[in-house]
Amino acid sequence: MGELNQLLELSQSIATKSGLRLLDTFTQEHKNYVYSRDNPKEIKALADKVLEDDILNLLAPTGMPILSEESGYVPGNKESNYWFIVDPLDGTFNFVKGLGPSAVSIALWDDQKPIFGVIYDLMERQLVWGGAGMGSYAGDRRISVSGTASQAQASICTGFPVRFDVANEHAMQDFWRTVRSYAKVRMLGSAAVSLLHVARGSADAYAEKNIMLWDVAAGIAIVEGAGGSVHRAPGTVEYSLDVYASNGLFSDRE
Repeated sequence: MGELNQLLELSQSIATKSGLRLLDTFTQEHKNYVYSRDNPKEIKALADKVLEDDILNLLAPTGMPILSEESGYVPGNKESNYWFIVDPLDGTFNFVKGLGPSAVSIALWDDQKPIFGVIYDLMERQLVWGGAGMGSYAGDRRISVSGTASQAQASICTGFPVRFDVANEHAMQDFWRTVRSYAKVRMLGSAAVSLLHVARGSADAYAEKNIMLWDVAAGIAIVEGAGGSVHRAPGTVEYSLDVYASNGLFSDRE
């Protein structure tokens, strides 16, 4: 546990400093963006790359492998089942446009098992962290999932990842089947923050298909630490997942 505590404290420090840097010192130049050549719906901002370089440099001394949105998989210099999963800025479009929530996200997994997640919520200026077996916390306050027991009275956060084909009738029908039984549906533009809402109990469920692992790795751990339930399956592209997270009190096909 000593090593895990050190890694958790390191991740908390890095996420907090990175979040404050984004909020307090990044200029308008850092918010400049371009659309990706590979995915025309995805934008890339200077802030993503600058922040990723800082985070990876600070994590590198641990010697553990790192998966990050911009750099992909970076091998470590020691053998370990542990690996960090980093999204330097989840919700980039929201951040550069001032449109909605965004976050800095760092997770530690043991192979395919989430150990802990650390998310700095930029809109709330708050560090949220946790994992199964350690609980989840917003600052020093313990958080937990909601007690909503009926899907008909529940809310769900969701979205369309950049690889989602809205022209695919089957995919749209599947999306409708997922959300139609909920009382409220919200699209926030940040998977990490959507999962935080499930962990805090302000939302009851989150679902998204073909979402990238770095978008959800920390949030999955935090939901589990808050007493929630997470079902995940491989997506159709490398490092993507189909994710359904909830308070665990109702089924995704109720």
